[in-house]
Amino acid sequence: MNNTLKDILLQKGYSVFVRPFELNIVGIRTNSVLPNRFDDSIHVFFHNSEGKLVEQRFAATTDPGTYWLQNPMNPQGTAILKEGQYLNAYMIGLHRGKYMALIQRLPVTVMRDYDRNAVLDFMNGRQDKGMFGINIHRAAENGTTKTVDQYSAGCQVFASAVDFNQFMSLCERHRQLYGNQFTYTLLDERAVERATKKKE
Repeated sequence: MNNTLKDILLQKGYSVFVRPFELNIVGIRTNSVLPNRFDDSIHVFFHNSEGKLVEQRFAATTDPGTYWLQNPMNPQGTAILKEGQYLNAYMIGLHRGKYMALIQRLPVTVMRDYDRNAVLDFMNGRQDKGMFGINIHRAAENGTTKTVDQYSAGCQVFASAVDFNQFMSLCERHRQLYGNQFTYTLLDERAVERATKKKE
């Protein structure tokens, strides 16, 4: 998958990082519009000290849970991060003052799902750009969480605490080498499928 993801990023004109242990963090949003499931994925790929491409894939959600879709914090609707690349938009910091995660440091673009039903609405046309606390964090402190519920109001959330801790170890190494800024890219599953078919 990592060569495919790398190719997709390049095709879209996005940045790809190639220095040793410099992270490419890529979320892939599934085609499903059913909320409250960890049915997306976050991929991290990088070159190791020998120049070999290494990839980790983690179960996650890139969408808000049902609770926040029905009870949005913002009167314009719940935030759903828009597909795209957010250069240097993240840093290691405290998520809601509780534990270390990747937190927003630059503005990102979200879609506002404002109809307050339990179906994800990615294309309603209401865009909003700013600092919304769209962080990259975990669900429960231990184990693997089955449903999103209140763990995401638009954040990118890991289902497994073990996976998240592994991810943060990679982030810490990146920070030591290249500073406390990280780029996050969100892709739609359809774009990945199209690129995969082209390569076959």
